Amino acid sequence: MTTVALDACRPIARPTLSDGEAADLERVFQALADRHRVKMLNILARAGDDVCVCDFQAALGLKQATASYHLRQLVDAGLLERRRRGTFSYYRLVPGVLERIAALLEAA
Repeated sequence: MTTVALDACRPIARPTLSDGEAADLERVFQALADRHRVKMLNILARAGDDVCVCDFQAALGLKQATASYHLRQLVDAGLLERRRRGTFSYYRLVPGVLERIAALLEAA
C-alpha cells in the first residue's frame, strides 16, 4: 500500500463554469453521445446551408423515424434549428453554437 504525505496534496483550482454553463455542456455532451448525432453535426457544419431530413437518411443509412429522432435530440440540446418546408423538415446549426461550445470548453 502506498501512502501519500499530506503535504504532497495541493489545492486545485475551483471550476470556472457556473452551474448553468455546466448544465449547458452536459446537455450538449448527452446529445453528442451517439455516433449518428456526431455525424449529423459534422454534415451540418460542412454544409453551410439547411439540410433536409431525407439527406441524413441517405448519408447515414437511417430510416426516417430514426433520423428524425436523432435530429430532435440535437434540437432539444440547442444545437440545431428546424424549419418546415411543405412536408419536409430542414435543419441547420444554431448560429454561433460551435463557437459557444468552444468558449465553454476553454473556460473549463
